[in-house]
Amino acid sequence: MLKNVRKSLLALAIMAATAVAGQASAETLVNGAGATFPYPIYSKWFSEYAKVDPSVKFNYQSIGSGGGIKQITAQTVDFGASDKFLSDAELKAAPGKLIHIPTVMGAVVVIYNIPGVPKGLKLSSEDVADIFLGKITKWNDPKIANDNPGVKLPDQPIVVVHRSDGSGTTSIFTDYLSGVNADWKSKVGTGSSVKWPVGLGGKGNEGVAGQVKNTKYAIGYAELAYAFENKLTYATLKNRSGQFVEPSIKSTSAAAAAAAKQMPADYRISLVNQPGKEAYPIVGFTWLLVYEQQKDKAKGKKLVEFLEWSLHKGQKMASGLLYAPLPENVQKMVGKTIKTIKY
Repeated sequence: MLKNVRKSLLALAIMAATAVAGQASAETLVNGAGATFPYPIYSKWFSEYAKVDPSVKFNYQSIGSGGGIKQITAQTVDFGASDKFLSDAELKAAPGKLIHIPTVMGAVVVIYNIPGVPKGLKLSSEDVADIFLGKITKWNDPKIANDNPGVKLPDQPIVVVHRSDGSGTTSIFTDYLSGVNADWKSKVGTGSSVKWPVGLGGKGNEGVAGQVKNTKYAIGYAELAYAFENKLTYATLKNRSGQFVEPSIKSTSAAAAAAAKQMPADYRISLVNQPGKEAYPIVGFTWLLVYEQQKDKAKGKKLVEFLEWSLHKGQKMASGLLYAPLPENVQKMVGKTIKTIKY
């Protein structure tokens, strides 16, 4: 009888081990790469979604929009992420039809490190462009001083910091500068990677934020969440309506309101320099890039389920991380687009 009991226990142990092995092998790994701009919220989403569906794991490499576009085009990842929408040529270069899925909106802020000068330094669009062009070189330049009466600006050289990698944040920022300054538009232009007239390079939003934090009299640009997380001071910018506006969820949403009414079916639209007194001038969508026809059925199914969750439950987490949720009409459009993904 003891022999039979031992046989039964051994059989149960083998069954249990087989079940555990089956669970382990059933986990679906979905790989993505790209933008650093939305990394804080994507990290939150992947962590929360693991509680909803433990059978899927998302592995996301925050390498910049340029890297994300390259990897999804080469099909080395299951989804890409970018704050820059793809050009017609980039879409044509992909081996299949790529779809842009807007996820959230964010503000790009002008961050600075001036000892003794608190958050809210006022900068006009022209002055921001001239600083990054190397035309305004001192913090106490009369152009800056005139917009900041009562603020003691130092007689110190401005240290410009910009992205060194291909970046959607750079694409949004240079799109803004091209729209407000003719010299910038003709000499530097818009793009995820440009030839900077002056400054030091930093990799990722993290790299720029870190350099500005550690360099006195520095100025740079980064996504609002990174500025907030790193306790960096950031400027209040003059918008298209001539109002100085602080970056916030409200001013980001105000910028999107006008554009959302004319949303194209492929979601490729710029949100910079939108009209409206309350609109912050440097705002952008961030997109996930996925193939309409998924090669791997299991991964495709899990990816679509996640996208639907992010569109509804995920949007509610956006404002807590200083991103603006998608406008309601855009959410409805995106819901229909997600349904066109085949697996």
